[in-house]
Amino acid sequence: MAEQAGRRTLATNRRALHRYQPVERLEMGLVLMGTEVKSMRAGRFAFADAHGRVENGELWLHGLHISPYEHGNRYNHEPDRPRRLLAHRKEILALRRRVAERGLTLVPLRFYTSRGLIKVELALCRGKRDFDKRQDIRRRDDEREAQRALRHRR
Repeated sequence: MAEQAGRRTLATNRRALHRYQPVERLEMGLVLMGTEVKSMRAGRFAFADAHGRVENGELWLHGLHISPYEHGNRYNHEPDRPRRLLAHRKEILALRRRVAERGLTLVPLRFYTSRGLIKVELALCRGKRDFDKRQDIRRRDDEREAQRALRHRR
């Protein structure tokens, strides 16, 4: 994915793309404290097991670990607290319906900055079966071999 003007990718969740098949991708903002923003910009966060959940009409991100800011004082943030995601009410209601009826999961794929704000690319995903994972690995290996053959041909 090419970097767009004013956007800087902080991290991508490659493991999620291996485990899940994205059905729909959404861009959302996060409600963060100042020390959380500074830690995320420094790359001190982990979200391998993070997932989105709709609770009481609000969208929350669980499992995102943001390390405490090194230069923070006693008002530093709690590393593993759930964080609220910013989305329109209609989007939240539609996501709640789709997750409940079809067995889909909300998974963060990428964190990035956009015009100074930290955003998350959240995807509505369906779990892959082992066969699908093996097929993806085989396809990736075939593409790599083809690229290698073209390079040696020149």
